[in-house]
Amino acid sequence: MPIVSSRSAHISAIYLAALLALSGCGSSSNTATPIPANTPTGASFVTGTDAPMSAVTSFQVMLNSITATTASGTSVSLLSGTPTVDFARFNGLNTLLDMNDVPAGTYTSVTISLGSATLGYLNTASGTAPTIATEPATLTTSTVTVPLTTPLVVAANSAPAGIHLDFKLAQSIQVDNNGQVTGTVNPTFAVNAVSNTDPQAYIDEFTAAVVSVDTSAQSFVIQGPHGRSFTVNVNGQTEWDGNASLSQLTSSSIVQISGQLDKADTTIDADEIDIVSQQGFAASGLITYVTPASGPATSFDLYMRSLLPTTTGLTLGQIAQVNLTGSEKYSIYWRHNPLTRFLFGADQLLAGQDVAIGGPATGATNAQSVSVHRIVLRDWGLNGTVVPGSENSSNMSFQMQVNGFAGLLIPQTVNVILTNGTEFRKGFSGMSSITDGAPVRVVGLLVKDPLSGQTALLGHYVDDMSH
Repeated sequence: MPIVSSRSAHISAIYLAALLALSGCGSSSNTATPIPANTPTGASFVTGTDAPMSAVTSFQVMLNSITATTASGTSVSLLSGTPTVDFARFNGLNTLLDMNDVPAGTYTSVTISLGSATLGYLNTASGTAPTIATEPATLTTSTVTVPLTTPLVVAANSAPAGIHLDFKLAQSIQVDNNGQVTGTVNPTFAVNAVSNTDPQAYIDEFTAAVVSVDTSAQSFVIQGPHGRSFTVNVNGQTEWDGNASLSQLTSSSIVQISGQLDKADTTIDADEIDIVSQQGFAASGLITYVTPASGPATSFDLYMRSLLPTTTGLTLGQIAQVNLTGSEKYSIYWRHNPLTRFLFGADQLLAGQDVAIGGPATGATNAQSVSVHRIVLRDWGLNGTVVPGSENSSNMSFQMQVNGFAGLLIPQTVNVILTNGTEFRKGFSGMSSITDGAPVRVVGLLVKDPLSGQTALLGHYVDDMSH
């Protein structure tokens, strides 16, 4: 997909083919070679995505290292530090994991070294709010080496190049004959080299705290969830949600951005910016329970997958109860039409929606009573199967039975609504590709139809999950 500054062009471009299958693994670590002084270097980045399975809500694992190796055996590190990453967090969306300067060269394989890991899964009982259970994961191997079909070519004084990691959760997490998670994980990655203009290098979602603002340079610095700082550039084409602007950013702001890596340096060119919080606290994740079940909600349970800062009293991976007073501001990321208030508000909250919340840190000290000022509905991927006979090419729609852990939250059939801007990926070419019983992933906005009250999914991407 060409990387452009407007969302309409972004969602109408053609996505590349499916990720390469895992083609090899190893059992020993691969240590990066120290970079000699005066070695020409170029920028290299790492992006990641995943495809969740079953009732698994999280697979958090420490990344000890990610190294790229040349044909002659020289290895360089693509990762700074040892961040813990939840590979079940992003379903069908790309995020930026890291970016560093590495020696210019042609790299033919990538080695991923993993540390301690934890599995989280959803417990559900009829009529009660879901809970989260966790257990340590047992890795069958801590090191995976994947040869690159297309080498990673890093050039000095050139546009950034990088790799895209796709952690195959369904292939990795082992289950018994009854389909129960055993706790054993056989790490399975698809890895391919990408340029900064490839669709897999596009940053669909990145939430970070603002560190400083330079209005004269039309830029600001953010610190991501793993401690790295990045410079974000804005221009006249950057879209700001809620009529916000660069001048409103402060060191207490937390933002969500979408955009691309700059062609000339290691900065980020923002297509879209949403100020999630102006008061130093933000979290995001999936709604697991809404109270009451109908009418305007007075509270909802949020399974938290991101949290800034991490010192408020809340914990990643837990379910927190968000209490509503009626004064909260609701919005939809990428949707600026004022009519969106009819699609998302206190009476349109649904289990299975992915939302970001923001407010004062003082309101986030107790997981049983969180108070916020802002709630933002966001894209997320739902996996499922096409209901036979539901395809309607004239209306660009079909029905879908959601499976995986989101299916435990959304037992009802979902009406998928597409537009001319919907992107079909991973083997699908258009609405004609949608057939009875086909396994699909739809990345989009889960909403409640304001007229019928039925659950609908406004599709941004539609992926073929049959291979």
